Amino acid sequence: MLLSGNEAIARGVLEAGVDVAAAYPGTPSTEIMENIALFGKETGMHAEWSINEKIAFEVALGAAWSGLRSFTVAKHVGLNVAADPFFTAALFGGMKGGFVMCIADDHCKPLMTAWRQKNVCSCGTRNLYGTLNATRSSRYGKIRL
Repeated sequence: MLLSGNEAIARGVLEAGVDVAAAYPGTPSTEIMENIALFGKETGMHAEWSINEKIAFEVALGAAWSGLRSFTVAKHVGLNVAADPFFTAALFGGMKGGFVMCIADDHCKPLMTAWRQKNVCSCGTRNLYGTLNATRSSRYGKIRL
C-alpha cells in the first residue's frame, strides 16, 4: 500500500481508535483531516472542522478530559492561534483519555520564518532557545542553552 505522509497520519489516527478529531483547514494539514473524516465514518468517529485552531484544540482537549481518545491537527502557525489553551492545558491535569496534536509544516520551506532566520541565525542574537554561536570556519554551529 502506497500512502502519502498525510494519508499515513490519518490511517494511524484511525487504527489507534481515536474517538474525536477536530481541525481547522489549512495547507498542508487539510488532507489529514479530510482522510480522517472520509474513513472515520466507518468507525463511528466524530470528526469536525472547527472555527479556528484554538477551538479545534479545545474540542479535542475536552474529549480527552472526558475519557475519549482525541486528535487535532493544525498548520505550524495554527499553534500560535491555539497557544492559550496549549499552554494552560498542562495546569489543569485530569487527562483521562489520550490526546495527540499534529503540527504540519510545508516541507518546501525552512522551519524558521524569514525574519527569524535573518535575525537569529545570521546575526547570532540571543533568542528563546539559547545563544547561537556559529562561525564560518566551523563545520557545525554550537547551540548553548
